Amino acid sequence: MNPTVGIAVILTVLQAAHCQMVKDLSACLLGQNLRVDCRYENKTDNPLTYEFSITKDNRKHVIHSTMSVSENIYRSRANVTMHKNLVCLYLQSFTTSDEGIYTCELKVTNDYTGNQIKNITVIKDKLEKCAGFSLLIQNTSWLLLLLLSLPLLQAVDFVSL
Repeated sequence: MNPTVGIAVILTVLQAAHCQMVKDLSACLLGQNLRVDCRYENKTDNPLTYEFSITKDNRKHVIHSTMSVSENIYRSRANVTMHKNLVCLYLQSFTTSDEGIYTCELKVTNDYTGNQIKNITVIKDKLEKCAGFSLLIQNTSWLLLLLLSLPLLQAVDFVSL
């Protein structure tokens, strides 16, 4: 076998072996709505599919998904946004009847290692309010740029004096 072809095959297998990994799952209240943030690490440009579900009374209910059909009771109340390495579920009019174990399941096309899954128990009285600062953290490059520019801004301030 040609060494170049062999290396290309090995790199392809290694990339397919670890395409993405769910890093963190968190939940908070945004007014009367629930927000569930599913952060992941993605090492490929292949399309990402997701499924948010809730388990209550030992039964799984699909809230929003690109992998399967969402249940009718959640369709009009749930939506999902996708940012770089972040998939957010928003569930409107969150009540105690929506409490349970929430699951984020991710799958990358042509990733043969299986789906990445993470769970979080959501109880309304124990949820924190979503902080405005957490929205800034989602885009850490802007935060880093701001922190790095502070000395420059201070230097400009001294020059004008």
